[in-house]
Amino acid sequence: MTGSELPDGLSRPGKIIAVHAGYASRAEESGTRPRHPSYFLKPASSLAASGGTVERPAGTEQLRCEGEVALVIGTTASGVAREDAWRHVRWVTAANDLGVREWRDPDRGSLLRSKGRDGFTPLGPGLLDATALDPSALRVRTWVNGTAVQDDTTAGLLFGLDQIVADLSQHVTLEPGDVILTGTPAGSTTLAPGDVVEVEVDAPSVPGAPTSGRLHTTVVAGTVPADPALGAVPVPEPTARPTLGPELREKLMRAPAAGLSAQLRKRGLDNVAIDGLRPLAGSTKIVGTARTLRFVPNREDLFASHGGGYNAQKRTFDAVGEGEVIVIEARGETGSATLGDVLAIRAHVRGAAGIVTDGGVRDAEAVAAVGIPVHCAGHHPAVLGRKHVPWDHDLTIACGGATVQPGDVIVGDADGVVVIPPGLVEEVADAALAQEDEDAWIAEQVHAGHPVDGLFPMNAAWRARYDEWRAAR
Repeated sequence: MTGSELPDGLSRPGKIIAVHAGYASRAEESGTRPRHPSYFLKPASSLAASGGTVERPAGTEQLRCEGEVALVIGTTASGVAREDAWRHVRWVTAANDLGVREWRDPDRGSLLRSKGRDGFTPLGPGLLDATALDPSALRVRTWVNGTAVQDDTTAGLLFGLDQIVADLSQHVTLEPGDVILTGTPAGSTTLAPGDVVEVEVDAPSVPGAPTSGRLHTTVVAGTVPADPALGAVPVPEPTARPTLGPELREKLMRAPAAGLSAQLRKRGLDNVAIDGLRPLAGSTKIVGTARTLRFVPNREDLFASHGGGYNAQKRTFDAVGEGEVIVIEARGETGSATLGDVLAIRAHVRGAAGIVTDGGVRDAEAVAAVGIPVHCAGHHPAVLGRKHVPWDHDLTIACGGATVQPGDVIVGDADGVVVIPPGLVEEVADAALAQEDEDAWIAEQVHAGHPVDGLFPMNAAWRARYDEWRAAR
């Protein structure tokens, strides 16, 4: 590893503190918007200077760059007020908060393996005098192989730079030379050996547009894999959320929930119906992949901490993707609503395929008018806090007596809603459509006056006639 020298004017910091999520653009990209700033530590040995190299660890493929505004503390800060916080910052510069996604799960609490390796915090090359800068008017940009991938300003921060300094000073004493990495905007990009990353921080509104200059880092391939005899090994990133191709989606639109349920039962799955739901007036058929949300019974102290702000309910409706179905666990409790018209509109705008809840819906007429299919257990005028606390999302839930996992296929119509494991969906859809053809032919025979005995289900003679009919089509 080369490039470990610090920019001129900097001493080795006692600590490097990084903000988990800083920019609104990043929150929109990830679908998660924190209520408060949160932090993690990086070792001083991860620092590197401009022009150096960084290894993508052997056995990994997801090394990602994160261009950030870095603050360097100039005077000791302990318990400072927000209005006094900025005067404790001496320098502003560019940083690249590099991280390996395959190491996130083994070190979810600390991020040490993911973000603490040698060379994973390039800094510099130039230092900007913080006293001459407006902390809300700084710009950070990132390029990979000359192509711009990140471009945002500190006006887009969820938490201002002065707030971050003041908040940290409540909990730890910030000492001269300490470095704060203030979060990255949208556009974090996966890097490969040979890629060159550049990060620049500047102040366009200041005369002369002072700049840190471009922080250059070149990626090289690591050659020594992690030793499994000593500790954890990289965990591959989960595969992308399953999606339904247009042909399979069209099949499921034609296949009735009852027919799909029958085929699942033939395959040993008899607990895949979400019970107690009815389509909201005017709702059409639902076909999509599950995105899950869980409510727990209301407890006043928990609602105070989890019910307001950017809670799990709002995060789910903001993050739902095209073709996904929001499935809500509400324990069958209909004495309070689990959504209303505003959230239905948000899901519809995001391209969601539908909403399924074993709880209530408020603003029922307005929700029905939105045009997104909704299956629910009832209507109620009360808001969440009467019975529910929005608790978590994107996890295995229970809805209407059925277990639903993210990515399960959801099909609903006037008969009800069924849950199909993704690995079975095409087989079950084809079988259900074949059964529909057979049932339609049987219905024609009954209309023609034939008795149902021997015909429904078909005996050998009727089966032969049906097979002959199919062959002639």
